[in-house]
Amino acid sequence: MTSRHPETILGRLLGYARRLIMTESETLIESVHDDFGELRITQLGAYRFLYFGAQTEQSCCLTSEPGWLEYDYTRAMLLGNFWIGPNPDILLLGLGGGSLANCLIEHFDPRRVVAVELRKAVVELARSRLGLSADPRLTVVADNAERFVAQTPDCFDMICLDLYLEGGLSRLQLQAAFFAECRSLLKPGGVLVINQWQLGESGQPYASRMLRELFGDGYLQAPVEEGNIILLVPEAGELELDRQGMYAWSDGLESHLGYTLRPYIHALRRAADAPEAPAA
Repeated sequence: MTSRHPETILGRLLGYARRLIMTESETLIESVHDDFGELRITQLGAYRFLYFGAQTEQSCCLTSEPGWLEYDYTRAMLLGNFWIGPNPDILLLGLGGGSLANCLIEHFDPRRVVAVELRKAVVELARSRLGLSADPRLTVVADNAERFVAQTPDCFDMICLDLYLEGGLSRLQLQAAFFAECRSLLKPGGVLVINQWQLGESGQPYASRMLRELFGDGYLQAPVEEGNIILLVPEAGELELDRQGMYAWSDGLESHLGYTLRPYIHALRRAADAPEAPAA
């Protein structure tokens, strides 16, 4: 199938080359401050970037196609869609620049997507500078994720956790009670998708022991090249790991997405099959 964008080795080399360019060559589009610090929008060629502070590149937007996912970790998060039914209700905890929300709206036909973002200024920049979708199926809530999860009466087919601040992981992504509450909002057969940092090159996420105590060791995880690791946790039981079925599903999406999800499917393994976490 043909793709609208180069992928595989050439696409990755171009991505690495861009990251080697000095930030001074990027054009500053806008800088704002809120209670949490500075937010910056820069542009380099066809791409715009959202920075938390001076150095933390948080989001990347292809201006001609705001639903394009540049980062491996966001592409890997799409795998959760394999196990859920059509027209799902999806909750995103952490909006960032909005590329994941845009992608889900454009390619996966959800009934609705609810995105919760702590910083109102991030929401405003996503709308004004980064092409956040105005589709009526997308609702953006400016709120604390912990408070939202505790108070919402709704349940969802898929919940994606991507909560990061300028300094790194939000404290919520290290708290068992928060993960458990998120999981409790899943509908039967739903999937919790967590973007976690990997412990070096260990193949294990931060808080891996806590995660196993909470979810058991049958959930799925996929390390990606940026150093993140994506966790796929079922509402109950275990997710079937049908690679051939997933490859066929990925192939059917490739011409629409413009890239393949096969590398992330290949990387999937159960937590029980991952290397042991380093001693604390």
